[in-house]
Amino acid sequence: MQESNLSRRSVFKLIAAASAAAAIAPHHAAAKPPAPDSNPARNLLTDPDFNEPVSPWSRPLIASELATLTALVDLILPADEQSPAASAIGVPDFLNEWIGAPYEKNIEDCAALRGGIAWINAHCGELHGQPFANLPEARQIAVLDSICDSTKTRPELSHGTCFFKKLRMLSLGGYYTHPSTWKSLGYVGNIPIVGAYPGVPDEIIKLLGLEA
Repeated sequence: MQESNLSRRSVFKLIAAASAAAAIAPHHAAAKPPAPDSNPARNLLTDPDFNEPVSPWSRPLIASELATLTALVDLILPADEQSPAASAIGVPDFLNEWIGAPYEKNIEDCAALRGGIAWINAHCGELHGQPFANLPEARQIAVLDSICDSTKTRPELSHGTCFFKKLRMLSLGGYYTHPSTWKSLGYVGNIPIVGAYPGVPDEIIKLLGLEA
């Protein structure tokens, strides 16, 4: 039998190391995976999940305000032969989400829209004893006719004119970014062109002043 070259000190070190490893092993085997980060890196405001889109902020308008807004946007953008009414494609919901965003411009728009809705309902209450949404369409149109043109609006209705101008601009933005309204703009979308690319039409080049 060949004599071992290990010293007694080396043998004791090996035994101690093996004992320590045996004591540690059950602890590692039973260890749980680390808990998920309580503060994930993804920021809902800058890193949206397009597979499951959600708005990270609340919508401020209450039911009565939404009813007024719906009546207003449908008078600004009614249905016609080519496009649906504004409410049919969710413009009131779009505006409600828009003014709920926590950015300076959106906060300003929120104050303008909510203040304007309160104004027009109070104005209709004085004239007809009912809020705007409850009036017959002919009376609704007459109210809007009185505030839609700043050159003809009476001074006491100037607040309504500012509100209507803001609402009209925001409604158009929400309406014409919806695919169902593109046809009325003459926009055909991203479609393939058969054959060679024909280039930019001459009338467009002339319009832009880019003639060679």
